[in-house]
Amino acid sequence: MTLDGVCDHTAGIPDEDLHQHYAELLDNAEVILYGRTTYQLMQFWQTLLKNPSGQKSMDDFALAIDRVPKIVFSQTLKNTEWDSAKLATKEIEKEVLELKQQSESGKDILVGSRSLIIQLMNLNLIDEFQLCIHPMIEGKGLPLFDKIKNRTTFNLLKTKTFDSGAILLYYKPKQQ
Repeated sequence: MTLDGVCDHTAGIPDEDLHQHYAELLDNAEVILYGRTTYQLMQFWQTLLKNPSGQKSMDDFALAIDRVPKIVFSQTLKNTEWDSAKLATKEIEKEVLELKQQSESGKDILVGSRSLIIQLMNLNLIDEFQLCIHPMIEGKGLPLFDKIKNRTTFNLLKTKTFDSGAILLYYKPKQQ
């Protein structure tokens, strides 16, 4: 996300430090949830599995994203074309509640799509936000928090700064 709240995969400033952070996050995740659009964008990483870039952080991220199980919420996709991905068979609320109940490992359920973040936020099903803010103003694009039903306040848990100047903010929603 940019300083002006725009959520766009092309608006960030990816660097080695950032790729390494997200590879480690994925390595410690139970599953990642995607909507169709973001999922199809993430399929780019499959190309690096077949033809590594030579950049260790990018190639490590490609391996991490390949390994983590993925659930894709789509009404139009017929298959995922990725061995570690499957299409959701339930509505998002039921799927997430079941994942939370079944998780014995204590690993995180990650959400990688703006549309799913909004839906889960409106259902009060997000336990923690990790917002990566890139030091730039995009000026156009989709706001991350759009069509939110209720005001939500947060407690800041910690921060992490990257070499690019991006900052990761860890927030826990306050109980209302």
